[in-house]
Amino acid sequence: MANELVDPALDTNTSGEVPVMMDRSSQGEESATADKGQAVSKQRIEWLRCTPFLLLHASVLTVFLVGASWVAVGVAAFMLALRTFAITGFYHRYFSHRSFKTSRWFQFVWAFIGNMSVQKGPIWWAAHHRHHHLHSDDEHDVHSPVTHSFWFSHMGWFMTDENYNFSRDGAKELREFPELRLLDRFDYFAPVVLGVLMFLLGAGLEAYWPALNTNGWQMLVWGFVISTLVCYHFTYSINSLAHVIGKRRFKTKDQSRNNLFLALITFGEGWHNNHHRYQSSVRQGFYWWEIDVTYYILVMMSWCGLVWDLTPVPEKILNEGRMRDQEKKAAGKPASS
Repeated sequence: MANELVDPALDTNTSGEVPVMMDRSSQGEESATADKGQAVSKQRIEWLRCTPFLLLHASVLTVFLVGASWVAVGVAAFMLALRTFAITGFYHRYFSHRSFKTSRWFQFVWAFIGNMSVQKGPIWWAAHHRHHHLHSDDEHDVHSPVTHSFWFSHMGWFMTDENYNFSRDGAKELREFPELRLLDRFDYFAPVVLGVLMFLLGAGLEAYWPALNTNGWQMLVWGFVISTLVCYHFTYSINSLAHVIGKRRFKTKDQSRNNLFLALITFGEGWHNNHHRYQSSVRQGFYWWEIDVTYYILVMMSWCGLVWDLTPVPEKILNEGRMRDQEKKAAGKPASS
């Protein structure tokens, strides 16, 4: 049965912002940092809790022990692409911004795949991201490179206890689904499943197709460890770099920027200034020359009836962007600068 997360009574404003409804009743259960819009005053890294995260980075060195094969590298590339799309298409554009609709079973499939990226559950992710848009680059934005250091905005922010145990109230409509709450609570389950599957895949290929020169450990390192780390830092770069490096087409309240390189490695997320101008659009590359792989995949899914009601960029916003580009061109400045 179709499950439409967007309440028909809700709408977006001219910036395309999704209304965030805060439930004060649950403040006793979880951190209220997000609900009160307070800045993170304590930025102490919880090193003990982050030990698995640090060990995952260190384990990349085991590549020198397991070696490489074309099939292992190919699987790593596939898992990187799959999970990047799960983050960009569903964690971000669907769960966080509700820019299209889909069925309940399909949202769970992609929530599970997104969970395999080891970036916690979809409810936590969406709540954090909505809070970012409410306070983008002001003193309450927990991962802004403008108000914090580069490394804190890149990955230090979620290594603090306050942000790790962030309130889910900003995405409370997602808490209506038990399966999403389950993924959010046991966010380590999907990554463990992926790790086991990668090992079994490598072991199976070693047993039945030894000419491929791979094995369980090699596939685990390439298909899980390396692809996860690359997915991590591609995703993190939108927080740390897309507010510092690039060009600004629209006059937004923050320092969001458009960056072609970031758009290529994150399947379209690098058109960040566009996104901050109108957040509800399923398309972040507003114009045909702005490559947005996530959008292309979602359009193809809509042809198959898997997703629908893709929110377009309003013509008013497109005209505003064209006018801005023309003004800069007339002034002798590069478009979108």
